[in-house]
Amino acid sequence: MQKKIIKVQEEDNVAIALIDLVKGDRCEYNGEEIIILSNTKAKHKIAFVDLAINDSIYMYGVLVGKTVVSIAKGDLLTTENVKHQSDKVVAKTKNIVWNAPNISNWKDRTFMGYHRADGQVGTQNVWLFFPLVFCENRNIEVLKEVFEKELSMGKERKQRQLLRNLINGNDVDFNDGKQQVSEQTFDNVDVKFITHQGGCGGIRQDSHTLAKLLAGYVKNPNVAGATVLSLGCQNLQIDIFKDALNSIDSNLDKPVLIYEQQQMGTVDDMLNIIIKDSFAGIKAANSIERKPAPISKLKMGLECGGSDGFSGISANPALGYASDILAAVGGSPILSEFPELCGVEQELVNRCVDDADAERFMFLMKAYEASAEAAGSGFDMNPSPGNIKDGLITDAMKSAGAAKKGGTSPIEAILDYGEYVVKPGLNLLCTPGNDVESTTGMVGSGANIVVFTTGLGTPTGNPIAPVLKVSSNTILAERMPDIIDIDTGAVIRGEKTIQQMGEEILEYVIQVAGGEIEAKADKLGQDDFIPWKRGVSL
Repeated sequence: MQKKIIKVQEEDNVAIALIDLVKGDRCEYNGEEIIILSNTKAKHKIAFVDLAINDSIYMYGVLVGKTVVSIAKGDLLTTENVKHQSDKVVAKTKNIVWNAPNISNWKDRTFMGYHRADGQVGTQNVWLFFPLVFCENRNIEVLKEVFEKELSMGKERKQRQLLRNLINGNDVDFNDGKQQVSEQTFDNVDVKFITHQGGCGGIRQDSHTLAKLLAGYVKNPNVAGATVLSLGCQNLQIDIFKDALNSIDSNLDKPVLIYEQQQMGTVDDMLNIIIKDSFAGIKAANSIERKPAPISKLKMGLECGGSDGFSGISANPALGYASDILAAVGGSPILSEFPELCGVEQELVNRCVDDADAERFMFLMKAYEASAEAAGSGFDMNPSPGNIKDGLITDAMKSAGAAKKGGTSPIEAILDYGEYVVKPGLNLLCTPGNDVESTTGMVGSGANIVVFTTGLGTPTGNPIAPVLKVSSNTILAERMPDIIDIDTGAVIRGEKTIQQMGEEILEYVIQVAGGEIEAKADKLGQDDFIPWKRGVSL
């Protein structure tokens, strides 16, 4: 029989409703009875003890809020009776002692990947087109139209087939999910295209940050080569981009074709040259084949978005267990979204292997929060209306659950946005909580696959890295089956443990990494790319 309520940790003074509860319901948890005082939707929180005004609220064993008014045992926590509050981080207070998971079934596991000259291994094989400045977006779009049409890359959209049939007077039902699959000219390489709104017109620091991000995309093992378009007069000069490439890898052994429009005459002449050169590069990239590689070559981005009140007790801790296994075998999980680590800073500081990294983490967190406050905002404004509606009513409450994606392993490195992952083990990367900006940043730091937990649903993908969606609840998985890859609802129902679900997630990751399964976001053609402008996003 499914439980009605649960506490995440025994020291917590609030519980989570696992099902919809009505006023007067009697719930039992570990031998203690609670009478529900207000109608409470599943995922929302109820007081497990009587709380007076200004009492501290604890979830996940950490401070997540303060009461604004008194709340009786069994009553509902809301934005009206609770305000955000979190513990202030201090210097490192202890060293981590990690109980690593059993990796006997994982230490010899492999996936079929694309081996690069620098020792990295890709989960995809992509030739990437992108501009250094937004002025070249139109030329990128022209190249996209030409290459996608003539190379027949991927599947034709059902909506295009539908419109064609409507124009021809045919009534066709596409509810069977079938799509026409065009015959591809190349079957071992994908051609992808990035556009953006940066490179000029903003502050110079934004251009340098963008250069580092784009250089990271070229360095990413999923990329076989790249075609880069420059106008010529923009802030993000070609030399700045080359310097960024050199700083990441001074011996980069990949074809990178760079073109400057203001030095090339007519648009037609320039595009003709680009197409000829790029086609030769794509043809060469198509000859690269998948070969076995240890799963230690996986750099797995850990993302969440559209989170709900179940995310922190099903999808996130299950992904955290998968992250711990990967870290234990020498892989590199990447935890980001600094606004969603608010309230758990002390735990993370104590998990840093290097004291200098602990200090750097505190510095980056404080600087980020200060910049948000200077802009008239703050981390306390991070939860979205959807988060709040589904039970995440303070940022610390949201963050405590979000941080579970990072498991329990030692933190081997603290990286700022645009810095590349080089150390095995868990890496913390400073990004905003914005789903796409964060995912964009992790891939730019080397993630060759991303696992994205969600309780409400999101179609987010990436141009060069598979983005797997993990639902916190089965209702979402059944309502949006076209975007959800893995359902962790069995954890909520008590049918599977966090450890069992984490192993299932990692198994699925390995299959996607090896090309055995296609991520749902890739099936949808979801190629999202939004660079972060510092100080603007939460």
